[in-house]
Amino acid sequence: MKNKTSPAFLQELRRDLATLRSLTGIKKLEFIWDYYRWRIAGCALILLTVCIFAHMLWEGQKPCRLRVCAVLNSEESCRPWFDAFTEMLTADGKPGSVDVNLDQPFDYDNRYYYLHEIEVMTTISSGRMDLAVCNADMYSYLLALNACLPLDAALSPDLVSLLRERGILVRDTANLTLDENGNVSPEDGIDGYFAVDLTGSSFADTYDRTKNGREPLYAVIISNTEHLADCETLLAALAEL
Repeated sequence: MKNKTSPAFLQELRRDLATLRSLTGIKKLEFIWDYYRWRIAGCALILLTVCIFAHMLWEGQKPCRLRVCAVLNSEESCRPWFDAFTEMLTADGKPGSVDVNLDQPFDYDNRYYYLHEIEVMTTISSGRMDLAVCNADMYSYLLALNACLPLDAALSPDLVSLLRERGILVRDTANLTLDENGNVSPEDGIDGYFAVDLTGSSFADTYDRTKNGREPLYAVIISNTEHLADCETLLAALAEL
């Protein structure tokens, strides 16, 4: 079979090359597109995929001191706030950049919300999220994943005391998963202080204004973070402490 198909392929290739030589100018491009567009599209897709993975590997090798994901209730861009924070944080001269992802959607009203869940899960498991500023939908998903760091146990005592005094340390139950019947039992969960309520802060008032008024906005430190000190700095800045 291989000996039969190979000469046929070479014969077809020679014919196409002869036809291509006989054409001039734009006719050559039209001929290539008419007969090879699907192969060109396939090669372009493979090349694009390789480039994306290469870029991800390259970015993953760069030193990074803080990775932030911001999912607001509004369409406002909070880039100016994070630009100012990044300038303040990196003024100490320590190596590493601050990566802020403002393009991470999460909305249970969206028909493709399960794709958002997969994206968030992948981002967390690959260590590309240290702190999330998120709406109620994403916060509930982070709780279900048990991805939220217990703040009262991990943060410095002084910061915890300030959060308690302000009344913005949020107590919730994490790791609430569905059983075989699709029910959730709170007794199987883990209680703790897993978030800071940013509702009413200047950050939320500036960038999270919605037509329905104020909606919950949380700051959550991800449990597998390796940058707790910088997370504390960001948390204090968001909460205006």
